[in-house]
Amino acid sequence: MPTENPTVLVGVTLWPGATLRDAVRRLRLADDEVDSAYGLVAVDPARHVYALLVTPSAGQRIRGTSGAGGPHANPRIEPFGPPEPDGEKG
Repeated sequence: MPTENPTVLVGVTLWPGATLRDAVRRLRLADDEVDSAYGLVAVDPARHVYALLVTPSAGQRIRGTSGAGGPHANPRIEPFGPPEPDGEKG
């Protein structure tokens, strides 16, 4: 999935050493519903909780799935205000 498309963040509890492919299978997602460039990110390794970005429709579909969390907003992060010249801080 191209990263320009809107995405939502979902969490999933897997097993140690899990891969993005494991998460896709566990959540029954299609390859084009997952941002493979973002990948699978360990957000709480001690509890084996991972995050991935999916399409909004996929996020809604997995809502309430056992071992899954979300969907959560994934707002675009951009600078606030005009750029400052190098070396100047306000």
